[in-house]
Amino acid sequence: MKKPIHFHLPLLAALTLAAAPALHAQIAPGELVAPKLEISGGNLNFTVQSSVVGRNYWLQCSVSRDVYKTGQSDAVVCNWSANGYRLPSEAEWEKAARGGVKARNFSWGDTISHSQANCYSSSSDSHDVSPTKGYHPTYNTGDPPHTSPVGSFAPNGYGLYDMAGNVWEWCWDGYGTYPSTPQTDPRGDAGGSTRVLRGGSWNGGATNARCAYRAYISPGNADYFSGFRPARSQP
Repeated sequence: MKKPIHFHLPLLAALTLAAAPALHAQIAPGELVAPKLEISGGNLNFTVQSSVVGRNYWLQCSVSRDVYKTGQSDAVVCNWSANGYRLPSEAEWEKAARGGVKARNFSWGDTISHSQANCYSSSSDSHDVSPTKGYHPTYNTGDPPHTSPVGSFAPNGYGLYDMAGNVWEWCWDGYGTYPSTPQTDPRGDAGGSTRVLRGGSWNGGATNARCAYRAYISPGNADYFSGFRPARSQP
């Protein structure tokens, strides 16, 4: 059994999280994408590289205080005191995903169905009570990805959409074991070869969509079930 994360975020009001993950609604069936972080001229560029020749998606954030910087080793580091756009930490993401609800699998309770999120339904998953099985029937049309438009499901208590299912969301943290003692606003390990993904996706089961579920993948991976949600620390 995985050990649950322990953290405390007393100042969540000082964090602004995008209401929905970026870009997935624009991705065409059969298209593979890979997110890439670039820093150029004081701007933070989230670039999503596409397998379709000549097509890329990008989001440029120009802010008064740089968030990401590169050091002598070209490793990207985060200035957490800056007020620009960035990826959320894993702890920030989970706090936001719960929408003010504690000790439940999802922001609305302990089970999930296709009426609440875009995920893959299976009768073998104890968290799954959906009467429809397999891919979400509304979005299972043509070739994948079978993503759903923003606003297709109700937001959580913080007004955030798709915190469960649709696309996995990148976090800042490198994947590693949790500390043995409770932490206050932890920011995770920036090292390692993999980064944390949270939230599940359209092709992942109910268990993967739980608020506490952790996954990881190499930042260089290209797929059509991952996205990101910019966060910004309020001054």
